[in-house]
Amino acid sequence: MHPVLFYRPGDRLTLSELSAARLDGHVVEVGEGYMPCDTVEGVGARAVSLSPLMPAGTALSGVSAAWVHGAGDLPPAVHHVTRISRSRQRVMVSARVVHHERLLAQNEVQSISGVWVQTPVAAAVTLLFGSARSREDARWLRALVEVSPGLIDDVRAQVLPLRRRPGARHAKRMLDAWPVRRS
Repeated sequence: MHPVLFYRPGDRLTLSELSAARLDGHVVEVGEGYMPCDTVEGVGARAVSLSPLMPAGTALSGVSAAWVHGAGDLPPAVHHVTRISRSRQRVMVSARVVHHERLLAQNEVQSISGVWVQTPVAAAVTLLFGSARSREDARWLRALVEVSPGLIDDVRAQVLPLRRRPGARHAKRMLDAWPVRRS
């Protein structure tokens, strides 16, 4: 999705103008902004909608990446970003964004409409390990697997060889609960 087709409150239109346009049926709310009602809400629109929340040198990750890739209808209340820049940067603290300091590898991110987002497999692995501490991560993981059923096999291939990572035992138990797809 081209960023010109995405409206953020305060850019070209005020929040009250965008709210009126939404009530009139001209725009729909997507993430942190609005887009014309006759455009398709796809991964590009979802990614562009979250770009204002992202500090430089980060990628959307975890639950936010899952939402961008099509899991769930509504975006998560708190978004997650992870560092992709080798140099650490000063990040403003926000109640809406959780910043993770782990450096993502190049094969763990992809650019969607100019916004860096964790790949579906990397996001699923992140959610799988996070599900040991958070029920929300488990819900988003299930939603992500529902929209791309073959994903769980890729996650299984990546996680099963891991031995001594914190949460590996829990992750393997969760993977055992999903049926193995036969191709």
